[in-house]
This record gives sequence, structure tokens and C-alpha cells, in this order.
Amino acid sequence: MRTFDQLAQALADASTTSRALIEDCLARIADPAGEGTRAFTKVHSETARTMADAIDAMRSVGRAPGRYAGIPVCIKDLFDIEGEPTAAGSRALTDAPPATAHAPAVQRMLAAGFVPVGRTNMTEFAFSGLGINPHYGTPLSPWDRTSARIPGGSSSGTAVAVADGMAAAGLGTDTGGSCRIPAAFCGVVGYKPTARRVPIAGVLPLAPSLDSIGPLGPSVSCCATIDAVLAGDPPAPLAPARVAGLRLAVPADRVLDAMDGTVAATFERVLSALSEAGARIERVGMPEFDEILAVNAKGGFAAAEAYAWHRPLLAAKAALYDPRIRLRIERGASMTAADYLEVVNARTRLIDSFNVRTRDCDSIVMPTVPIAPPRVADLAEEREYNRINLLILRNTSFGNFLDRCAISLPCHRPGETPVGLMLMGETMGDARLLRIAAGVEALLR
Repeated sequence: MRTFDQLAQALADASTTSRALIEDCLARIADPAGEGTRAFTKVHSETARTMADAIDAMRSVGRAPGRYAGIPVCIKDLFDIEGEPTAAGSRALTDAPPATAHAPAVQRMLAAGFVPVGRTNMTEFAFSGLGINPHYGTPLSPWDRTSARIPGGSSSGTAVAVADGMAAAGLGTDTGGSCRIPAAFCGVVGYKPTARRVPIAGVLPLAPSLDSIGPLGPSVSCCATIDAVLAGDPPAPLAPARVAGLRLAVPADRVLDAMDGTVAATFERVLSALSEAGARIERVGMPEFDEILAVNAKGGFAAAEAYAWHRPLLAAKAALYDPRIRLRIERGASMTAADYLEVVNARTRLIDSFNVRTRDCDSIVMPTVPIAPPRVADLAEEREYNRINLLILRNTSFGNFLDRCAISLPCHRPGETPVGLMLMGETMGDARLLRIAAGVEALLR
């Protein structure tokens, strides 16, 4: 994986071209020994080549749209792309009307000169953290492919595409961890911004109260660049924060439960490295996490809001859904208006409480996911599928409920089992969190 800055420099000094970058990505996607047929639901080969040639021509006369113009990216199959149906990883929407316009997030990427190579696969309707898709196939985590490990979801195809060099970076969405979980399982960086910073128009919803749009890429700086583009800000150099003196809070509640030995050992090693670099590591009680789990016991925002959107589609095409996804959505049918308002009111109270509790912290630190990527075969039975799904989503979902920004960094050594380190910042504290993440990334590499 090459970073945006490396690719931008290669483009600037003419040691490569956008067309060459695109051809390399397309070759990787088409490789029959690779994951391309499972990572992508649609490949925009000719459009990408045409765009790349146009950007190369503009760059040759000093008129490229920007420093990163011509870099290949991928788009999760949840975003509207003009002229195409948005299938959301489902067979139930393959005959949906084509989108009449690009989603604002896609339009902003195009305006910056990024070249989409295709749509990436995902958990159907984004409603699972596992990344399993029975309709289009399940792209596999780069780690231990002989054992067929899950990629994490729901932005599964984007994470695998980035990890395998089929795109330099990509767009995902994150309602309960869908950028960060696959990033952790595939050894890349995944960023969930404060939701309100990036417009979610033109993106098929899961739970609008929680939905956010974020990037997956090879480095923090790559994700920061895309995040700026998505938020309508000019990309700027990312100055890493000094690790020495940072106050990093490790939650004493829930997030370390049920960790496997590999994740536990890697996390403790990272904490030791941060401490040796001068960070202040503090174990802090965060009872809000237990309260969030209790509040969401009936399905929370996700079940209620997803069911509201899916109800007419389920009435017409329920048989086309993955049964495990359909059952999760249908939980929302049993929620009353009072149940929903209880979640709304609890969220306001818990956000206020958590803001006070963490006001002196520079960042909250925890494992992104408490376990290594399971095998696809081990999740065939519904009970185990549901148990592992809840466990994988547990840590990341707290940030969505609390309206925070958060990022997952790979923190394992080369060749080791992939483990993600999650840093959580304050609401609208995105710029500060990205600087801290860049400082931690530099220490871990």
C-alpha cells in the first residue's frame, strides 16, 4: 500500500501516471487468484481509464484539479452514482431506478480529481459487522486466507480492496463500526468522523441518527485527506501530535471483556509503547457503556429506523433478503414509539454524562475489536453469527451512540494477526483526533 503523498509525488514528478495507477488496480481486481470478484460488485473500467487519461492531460499542462487528482479509489455500494442503481449489497434492489445524481460525498471526491474504479461489496444493507454477503460472495481478510477469515463489515469490500492494492483508498459508511471493524480485520486505517460534518444525502440509510461517512486507507494522513474532501474543506498537511504528555484513557468498563489472547497481548504491548513514549495511560470507569447496551437491548436506533425504511421493500421482496439481515431489521417492528423516545432521551443524557467524564482526556483508547477475524465457516450457524456480530460491534458502536469521532489503526507487527487500535475523540474534535492518531501511528510503525 502506498500513501496518497507517495502517489501524489510520483504523479507530480512524472514517475507514474494516473492511467498507470488505474491499470494496476484493474489488473489486481481482475486477477483470478485474488479477491476482486468478491470485493467489487461493479467495476468502472472504461470510465476510470477515460478519467485517468483526462487528468494526465490536464496535469501535463499544469491544470490538474488538485494534488491528489488521478488517484484511484473505490466507492461502497451504498452511495448513489448517477445513472446506476444503488443495490446496497442486496438482490432486492438490483432493479431499483438508477440514481439521478451523485451523492454529495461522491461528487466531492470527483471534484477533487479522485478516480473511482468501482463499487465495493458490503454486508447487505450495512446491517452487520461481519462482512458476510451470500448474494455477491464474501471477500476475505488478507490474513490467513487459507482459513477463509471474515473481512469485517459492513464496508468489507472497501477494506479488502485497499489492503490488496485494488484501490489506493475508499469510501465506507459507519453506523456502528462499519469503517473501523473491517479496517481492523484487514490491517488498514478506518475513520469515523463526527457524523454531522459530512452530508449523508444520496446514501442509502441504515439508521440516520447514527449514520456517518468515512474513509478507509493505508495511513492516517490518507484518511485525513479524504475526510477533508468529504467535509468540504481543503486538504492540508497533517501535523502529528506529540505522544509525550497525552492523557489517554483506557475504559475500565466492557471494552476489554472477552478479548482473545492475541488482541490482549497486542493491546498491552501498545499501551506499554505509548507509556514509554511519555503518554499518561489512565484506567477510567465509564459506566455509560453498560447503560448504552441496556438502552439498545430492544434494537435501538438501528432496528427502529431501518425497519421504517425497509417496511415497504420487505412487503414486496422479503424473500430476496439474507434471512439473517431480514430478522435483524424486523426487530424494529416490535418497537413502540415510547421505546424509540426512550432511546432518544437516553442518548442525550448519556452524551452529556460522557462529555463531563472525559473532558480532561486527549483521547480514549481501546481495541477496535476484541477478537481476531473468525473463519467464515464458523459463523454458519445463526446463534454463533449473532453472538460474534454483537461482540465485534460492541466497542465501536459506543462512539456512534455518543456522537464521537473515532479511528482504527493497525497496531500489530508485520506478519502477525491483524489487531486494530481505536482512538476516540470528542464530538467535532476531528482535527485534534487525527493529529493524535498520526502521532500514535508514527510511534507504532
